[in-house]
Formats: sequence, structure tokens, C-alpha cells
Amino acid sequence: MKRTDTRKLKMMLRKDAVRLVVVLLAAFLMAMNINSFVNAGGLYPGGATGIAIIIQRIALKYWGLSIPYTPVTVLLNAIPVYIGFKYIGKRFTLFSLVMVVTNGFFVDLLPDYAVTQDPLLVAVFGGLLNAIAITMCLEVDATSGGTDFISIFLSQKKGVDAFPYILAGNVVILSIAGVLFGLDKALYSMIFQYVTTTALHALYRTYQQRTLFIITDMPDRVCSMIYSVCGHGATLIDGEGSFAHKNKKIVYSIVSAADTRKIIPKIREIDPNAFINSIRTEEITGNFYMRPRD
Repeated sequence: MKRTDTRKLKMMLRKDAVRLVVVLLAAFLMAMNINSFVNAGGLYPGGATGIAIIIQRIALKYWGLSIPYTPVTVLLNAIPVYIGFKYIGKRFTLFSLVMVVTNGFFVDLLPDYAVTQDPLLVAVFGGLLNAIAITMCLEVDATSGGTDFISIFLSQKKGVDAFPYILAGNVVILSIAGVLFGLDKALYSMIFQYVTTTALHALYRTYQQRTLFIITDMPDRVCSMIYSVCGHGATLIDGEGSFAHKNKKIVYSIVSAADTRKIIPKIREIDPNAFINSIRTEEITGNFYMRPRD
């Protein structure tokens, strides 16, 4: 084996080791959150986790059966895992599956412990912890399973910010739970899910897109920099200043929101006088490059 191949193998093994440690920590944090906030507060987090908890509580309330969390959540994740293997990436899905299984194991192992009895505090801080655990997975190219697979599939293949649609689906699930177990818990669960979604948008921005309009005297260098940093192309538009009537070039490009943190400072380095307008992109169609998951 060549020295370069050996070096690449070591780097890959080191990266996978870090991914595994972070995924296990995220699984433990999410399990602790489920047992200390979700279960203790009688909440429903939405998604596959929420459905699994609803199934557990239906079985306990109507049939007196105490069903373990792990087999239910693994079964619910069967189709999302298939979507992940087929469309997103095998290694990505494998680490996500580790997250799902170990999280279920920790949920069944750890005892329920109520940190606070205040339902609003449970909803807010439980939602924040849930977002942190999910973000930890996403940062090392894994997910917590369930609707995360669907969300990433829609974002990567369709260019759609799927989080609002996932939130709407969770509202439907929680409404059903409210009819079965009480509307007060369902309403607090909606706050929990809203906090999770909002915090996740703030913490993890890879699957959000921004449209950049850059008025610059150095368009070629700006375009080359955008391509070298994030692999996205750009379009040059002719413009004319309304005051001095000088010809200007407008660089138009769509990049991930996370990449703007690197691109905008570099534009300032290239052209300190550049005018930059960054707009949130709701939906795109066509060929938009996304970094491969594996």
C-alpha cells in the first residue's frame, strides 16, 4: 500500500472514530432528554421518536402493556433507513443507524427523572437539548433517524428547505396525541417542537440556501473564489449605476447558508468596496451541488 493511501486510510479511520464518539454522545444526550424532560413532562417530541412514545403510551393505557422503546423506534426507522441507504449515503446511514439503536438502548436503560415540574420549562429546555443532540449528529454527517432522513433527502435531491413541512407533520401527530391523552400536553409538545426546529435552524445551516447578489469591480476573481470555496458556480449580470452611470458587473450565486460565513469575508478581501446582498432562498429547482454525504 502506498504511503498516500495509508495516510488517507488513517485520516478516514480517525474521522470515523470521531463520528462514532459524537454519535454516541448525542444518543446519550437525546435519551437523557427523553427520560428527564419528554417522559417526565408527558410530552411528545414529534417525528419517529414521538410516534414511538405515543405507541408505548397507547399500549400502556389501553392494554396495560409496557413495550420497550428500542424495537418500536428501530421498526419505525426501517423505511427512512432504506431511503438513506439508497439516496443519501451508506456510511452516513450506518452512523445514523448506530444513533437510532444506541439511543433506544439508553432510553430503555436510563431511569425517568424529572428535572422540573414546570411544563413550560420542560418544553423549552427539552426542545433546546433535543436540537443540540440532533445538531451534534448532523455536524458529523449522521442523523437521529426518522424524519431527519426525509428532510435531508428533500433538501439534497429537491433543493427544498423541508423543516417547515416536517414541523407541520409533527403538529398533525401531536394533535392526534392531544385527542388521546389531553390537549394540554399536546400544546406544550408543540412548543417543544417549535423550540427544537427554531434552534436547529440557528445551529445547523448546511441545508439552508442563500442567494448572493454581489456588485463588484472584480467579478472574475469573486466567481473563482466562490467555486473554489464551495463548488458552486455563478452568473454574471450587466448593470449600470443610477448615480454615476458606470457599468457594473453583478455576480449572482446560490450557496449554502453555512458557506456564506466563509465567502462574504473573502469577497471583502478581494474587493473591499463590493456591495453584497444576501437573501434567504426558500426553494430552488435545477442542478444545485450538494457535498456528498460519504
